[in-house]
Amino acid sequence: MDSDATSLDRSALVDETASAIRARIMSGEIPIGAQLRQAELAAQLGISRTPIREALRQLQAGGLIEVLPRRGAVVRVPSPWEVREAYEVRAELEGLACERAVRRVTRTLLAELRGTNDVLRANERPPAPPGPGAPVSPTTIANDRFHTLIHEMAGNERLARTIRDINEAFPRNVSALVLQDDPRHRADNLAEHERIVAALEAEDAKLARREMRDHVLAAGEQLARWYERRTATVFRG
Repeated sequence: MDSDATSLDRSALVDETASAIRARIMSGEIPIGAQLRQAELAAQLGISRTPIREALRQLQAGGLIEVLPRRGAVVRVPSPWEVREAYEVRAELEGLACERAVRRVTRTLLAELRGTNDVLRANERPPAPPGPGAPVSPTTIANDRFHTLIHEMAGNERLARTIRDINEAFPRNVSALVLQDDPRHRADNLAEHERIVAALEAEDAKLARREMRDHVLAAGEQLARWYERRTATVFRG
């Protein structure tokens, strides 16, 4: 029993460590292309190198990091085709979620969706990119909340979890940078959100599905192009 308990404790520590490192990558605190030095991570997290090493293996298996010759573990730079493939799948799933949400939408939920759009509208000129450890911007929170609220309305946890898994394959801060870099894309993003809300309010399930699908595909294309422009500038050894 003691051996089993120790094994479970070790496994839980590795999972917690992997989650902590993943959170830093997803927020941009550890940027794409950056090296993941075991000694530094161990010191930052206050643990030994052993769970760090096992956590990195876990993240490598999930595709978030890779091991390169002479550089060791680094945050993997997704290829544009990977982004397009993932967002093609995500678009169909989010479209389904939006279609299902039509049956459960209420005036209160519509008001909350519009509230997230108000935040995006009020921050049409976002500040410079935040440094490591800075809080997540209001626009990023609002944009994410718009989508997660619709996932919640859909009433299918497996569907929401699958969408979440796709999202977690790519650092979330990059999506924020894509919006920040392009004023026209920000305006298009807001207009697409507003059309989705209008379709939900009209209780038009087919239109809601189409508007969400098109919105996610457009976002994926913008993200893929961002990676295309920057892949060559990231040192990969």
